[in-house]
Amino acid sequence: MHFKRDSTIFLKVIIFLIGIAVLAVCIYLLPEAARRDAIERPGDYSLYPLLVGAYGICITCYVALYQVFKLLTYIEKNNAFSDLSLQSLKVIKKCAFTVIFFILLAIVYLRVRVQFTGDDAAGPISLGLMGILATSVVAAFVNVLQKPIRNVLDSQPKNN
Repeated sequence: MHFKRDSTIFLKVIIFLIGIAVLAVCIYLLPEAARRDAIERPGDYSLYPLLVGAYGICITCYVALYQVFKLLTYIEKNNAFSDLSLQSLKVIKKCAFTVIFFILLAIVYLRVRVQFTGDDAAGPISLGLMGILATSVVAAFVNVLQKPIRNVLDSQPKNN
């Protein structure tokens, strides 16, 4: 019992640190990239759709991190096999698919932009594809976690 509480606290700290990193990206890195781009290319607003997608991914990641935090709280309280934990896993999976959607939009935008500018977008596109792969692994893992919880909940008698 004590071991489970220590491991969930450790995971909560990791989730908190990931949240700080995402916040740093939102507050420092993305505005700094926009500022530098505006200085280098005044009047060119081609970076803005990518910034909107990046902020969309950050917000979605925050929602997923909050749901993971809630799920760890349910595990701490021996409430892992409940409707609440199943609902958190569903939200996490939806967040994963939303991140994939934003990455796909960015890839399509880059491909269209390449047609007009002649730039080489192979690097950012390959990074986007790796991001899709990593997010797909998260979605598949969440799906695997949902099945036993759903089986336990389906096998319990209904108290109506």
